Order: sequence, then structure tokens, then C-alpha cells
Amino acid sequence: MNRLRLVTYNIAHGRGLRPIQGFQTRRSMQAHLRRIAALLNRLDADVVALQEIDQDSRWAGNFDHLEYLREHTGYPFALHGVTTRRAGLFNLCYGNAFLSRLPLEEGESVAFGRRTVGEKGFLFTEITLGARRIPVINLHLHYRSRAARLVQVGEVFRYLEKRHNTRAPFWDVPPLVCGDFNTSGKASDAVAGLRRELAVFAAYTLHPENGRTFPSPLPTRALDFVLTPAGVAVTRCEVVRSWLSDHRPVLTELELG
Repeated sequence: MNRLRLVTYNIAHGRGLRPIQGFQTRRSMQAHLRRIAALLNRLDADVVALQEIDQDSRWAGNFDHLEYLREHTGYPFALHGVTTRRAGLFNLCYGNAFLSRLPLEEGESVAFGRRTVGEKGFLFTEITLGARRIPVINLHLHYRSRAARLVQVGEVFRYLEKRHNTRAPFWDVPPLVCGDFNTSGKASDAVAGLRRELAVFAAYTLHPENGRTFPSPLPTRALDFVLTPAGVAVTRCEVVRSWLSDHRPVLTELELG
């Protein structure tokens, strides 16, 4: 087995196109997550990387969105990486996650800071694909500040470099990187910066090259990507037409050499 079908999708806390999730009932939130589950079932990915997914947040119904999606998609493996956690009356718990048909190993979540609202970060795992180990990073970068994104890109690279020093004998390809980059598209912004850093592992290609994903009704910005190293061929990449979040999902089919 040498093919992998990957989706990356910022689901906006399950609120759909509403500006604030806190005004919805738990029942309406679950109904919307079932629509997202139906979309994921149709896309039929081996691995789904999710951003802005809640575990137990007051503004999102106080239930585990990842487990709810897993129940309605049938994925046997799931991994939640919390980057924002706050206790108290207005409790929050959310971050990034994976749903997978393939076993997930070595899972670790890293938050970029310690804010109790809006903190971004990344989730690392190793996907078992046949006899292969495929390292994957699912990230969500700062949405407003290019300077902050570049600092975060450096943190992602240093983490992967450290992982590589201990795990490289077990990796069959350099790490795949996907998620919501929140980038401006400039040569001095996050995507270009990360590609320069990752060049120590291999030359990386960006997918989609020109696909716009935000805002979903009429996309004007390319924010969501998959970065693939040399040796991994992309046989298909599609920005999926969908209005279930303010982002559109990106579907990528990979073939490992």
C-alpha cells in the first residue's frame, strides 16, 4: 500500500457560517456536525486533519466534537490536540485533531503560547501505512500577525528537527505538513518560510498552488494547504466546494515512492 488520501479542514468550531458559535444550541451544533460528517464520508479520506475543533467548550455545546464526528463517520482512530484550555464558568477546550482509518502513533500536541482564548498550535502524529511510518503535522497559525506566524513556523521546524534526530530511522518519508496557515501569500510569510526551513529534510511542494479556501461562500484567500516532500507524488488536489464552515476543505491524494 503506497497511496494516501488526506483532507485538511478548518471546521470553525462546528458553527457553520454563523459569526459566533455561542448563540447556537447543543442540538443545532450536533445537527451541523452531522452535515460535516456526511461531507467527510463523501470525501472518503484515509486521514482527516481538523482545525478549530472543540472537546468540551461552553460556546460549542459542552460535548466532544471529535468523538461525535468519529461516531458519525466510522473512523476507528482519532487524536485530539488541545491548544486552548480554560476552566470556570466559560470553559473552553479546543484545538486540532486527526480522524483516521490508519493507526496513529506518537501523538503529541504543542500550543504556541499560554492564552486561554484563541491560542494556536500544532498536532504531530505518525501514520502507519502498511509497513511504513509517515510523520504528519496538522497546524493552525496566527490569523493576524505575519511576525507571529514566522515565529510559530520556526517553532514547528525546531520540533520536527528534534523529532527527526530521534525518529528518522523509523520514518519512510520526511514529514507531511498540513492545516490552516492563515498566510498572506507573500514570499516573506509563513508558507515560504516553512518551505525554506523544511529544505533540510527535502524539497517541498505546496498544494493547492492557487486554490482559494476562505471565505467559503466566495473564496478570496488561500489559507489551507498540504506541504509534501520530494518522493511523495500528488496525483490529485482539490479545494472542495462546501459551505459548512467559513473555510473550504482541501482534498489531496498522495502516492509514496
